[in-house]
Amino acid sequence: MEFTLSEDQQAIKSAVAELAARFDSQYWMEHDQSKEFPKEFYDAFADGGWLGVTMPPEFGGHGLGITEASILLQEVAASGAGMNGASAMHLSIFGMHPVTVHGSDELKADTLPRIVDGNLHVCFGVTEPGAGLDTTQTSTFARRDGSDYVVNGRKVWISKAAESEKILLLTRTQKPDEVEKKTDGMTLFLTDVKAPGIEIRPIKKMGRNAVTSNEIYIDDLRIPESHRVGEEGQGFKYLLDGLNPERILVASEALGIGYAALKAAVEYGNDRVVFDRPIGKNQGIQFPLADSLARLEAAELILRKASWLYDNGEPCGKEANMAKYLCADAGFDAADRALQTHGGMGYSEEYPVARLFREARLTRIAPISQEMILNYLGSHVLKLPRSY
Repeated sequence: MEFTLSEDQQAIKSAVAELAARFDSQYWMEHDQSKEFPKEFYDAFADGGWLGVTMPPEFGGHGLGITEASILLQEVAASGAGMNGASAMHLSIFGMHPVTVHGSDELKADTLPRIVDGNLHVCFGVTEPGAGLDTTQTSTFARRDGSDYVVNGRKVWISKAAESEKILLLTRTQKPDEVEKKTDGMTLFLTDVKAPGIEIRPIKKMGRNAVTSNEIYIDDLRIPESHRVGEEGQGFKYLLDGLNPERILVASEALGIGYAALKAAVEYGNDRVVFDRPIGKNQGIQFPLADSLARLEAAELILRKASWLYDNGEPCGKEANMAKYLCADAGFDAADRALQTHGGMGYSEEYPVARLFREARLTRIAPISQEMILNYLGSHVLKLPRSY
């Protein structure tokens, strides 16, 4: 067993941490409060070539694995950027995997190099208000009309739609009663999100406000066949390729937030003096933070195992789900304890822990809830009867 990062992986970790450190807590507080996309931050990482970390070299990327991507995003979140920073680049780093694997040569050539250099923002249009986590209930429908498709439907919780030029859009091209398996008959498109027929409405939310979440209303949107990703009816299968990596990457972001919150709590525990002693000297403060450190370190081990398995072509469904579950819980607990350490000031915006607390909470919901992960582990790993 090898528990250390390689020399190249350590170089990535150090370089990302150095670059992210240019953007301090004040920067993130201001962008979160003003709901302004962190363009300077995004551009800095694009200019550094980091958006192409997993992209094939023929499109300008580095061709590295999910392990390197997870190290990158963990360091971004741990810098204090949290989900605002990670979500700004998350989809660029791996969200285009279905296009990379299944897209036409023309579609890849037109889009992937622009994603690597930061010129093209893309959002991911899967979730629907009537379907939730049950993607088989997708109702957005793409009807053939000559060489085009005409699409109608609605999507919700679409990150970066307001900032994006393209959307990776999941639709139905066959109704559920027309297919043998309910996962069949879905088709994926990479198309223009600012096209006639699409209306974008930002959602007001409790955190991660520097990156928008949106509802999308689609009315008679015309999509050319050339924008289709792979074969008609195979869209759900293409998405499955990216489920485990996505859970690994969100786990790394949750972990980074936890470390950022823990660092802030330790600094405050050393600096804040009450009753003539630093509050960090009190076991009521010290023990919860020490416990969070242990839980973060333990969660990181399953995260590294999951990414190693994926990069080596081994099955990793169990480990990817466990990593997301454990890292999300450990990260949120660390953020909660950091806020408690700050007392009343933790509830203010003067310190970063309130923002980190809000963003850590998101990782226990998205991209899949903790309860659905337990469902997976219960039925697929423990082989108990399926409960849903």
